[in-house]
Amino acid sequence: MRASNCARNMGRIVGQLFWLALPFLSQPVQADQSAVRPAIIVNDRAITFYELEQRKLFLKLLRTPGDLDEQVRRALIEDRLRLDAAAALGIEATDDEVTGGMTEFAQRAQLSTDEFLKALAQGGVEAQTFRDFVTTGLLWRQVVRTKFTAATTVTEAAIDQALAQSAEPAKARVLLSELIIPAAPEKMGEAEAFAADLAGKIHGEAAFAAAARQYSASPTRERGGVIDWLEVNNLPPALGALLLAMSPGDVTTPIILPNAIALFQLRAIDASRISPAAGQVMVDYARYLIPGGHSPAALSEAAMVRSQVDACNDLNRFAKGKPEAQLERTSQTMDQVPRDVGLELARLDEGESSVGLESAGNLVFLMLCSRTTVAEPPISREDARVRLINQRLEGLSEGYLAELLADAHIVTP
Repeated sequence: MRASNCARNMGRIVGQLFWLALPFLSQPVQADQSAVRPAIIVNDRAITFYELEQRKLFLKLLRTPGDLDEQVRRALIEDRLRLDAAAALGIEATDDEVTGGMTEFAQRAQLSTDEFLKALAQGGVEAQTFRDFVTTGLLWRQVVRTKFTAATTVTEAAIDQALAQSAEPAKARVLLSELIIPAAPEKMGEAEAFAADLAGKIHGEAAFAAAARQYSASPTRERGGVIDWLEVNNLPPALGALLLAMSPGDVTTPIILPNAIALFQLRAIDASRISPAAGQVMVDYARYLIPGGHSPAALSEAAMVRSQVDACNDLNRFAKGKPEAQLERTSQTMDQVPRDVGLELARLDEGESSVGLESAGNLVFLMLCSRTTVAEPPISREDARVRLINQRLEGLSEGYLAELLADAHIVTP
């Protein structure tokens, strides 16, 4: 749980990431021959062991929670596909664009570019990684805009609805059912296609419940995927906005989660319950890893931990003497929380915990430490238009990336 000043500075960046700045590439510096051997080949583009290690160092500096090995592997595969897509469209980034992007990104950590690069170097990450990260983010943004902006229209009625929801976004809660289909990064496209086909065949709550019992990997599968009432404001923002535009009985399009594809069925909406004031929801949460996945022994240990903790700080005594990564404490706005974690947190009140997730063979004892609402000023009509366009572009970009994954030839030598 200790963090250096460098890590704390880098940690600020996590709170500033947005959907268009996804990829982190690694850098060629001095490395032994084994490190530069190909670890993965994506459409004839090699990813080296050295790149995997550099990306992992970068994520550690960002204090990213979860299974870093799996996140790194998937991210680098997706990076190769993003670069291929940009090359196919003839899209390039100028030096001035890259320099400007580096400056803007560093400023989000309240650092100059030189200070940011120095912080990276102290953590063992080379400057070229940062440049590649910014370059690929710029390229992917242009790819998405080139392919989809012309087809992304926002009606005045949609803007009116968004403004009304932004004024009182927390007055709604939803009753959902879930279906979670696990998928490795190289199988994500196939899983999304299967989920889309499945969603098209589901008509009614009984059909969704039957599909959840047959295909879902979530602990809710035994009850047909049924979830209790959830505050819309506590959900990942993109999912909340999607649900508010649906009618009871509707099923979402496939939603990409880390290592899974999700479908949700809206069973009911309650717009009468008054919740906290409008604003951005900030969550403070802890992840305590218990070896063994969802084995009886791990679940038994989790039950013992649950019986002895009332607050997140109580977890420190269980982590004493264990590897630092076994207990992670994170504070983020809901739009920055990984979607699978965000969905679990949405079900929790302060001091409550869940054991629905796994990470690298470990059971994740997830505990919500606190949830606060940061008041935001009213948005303008133009702001609402831009937000709606970005939300739609985000969904289209994820779908396009899933198509690229489905079509990709990925080999581990």
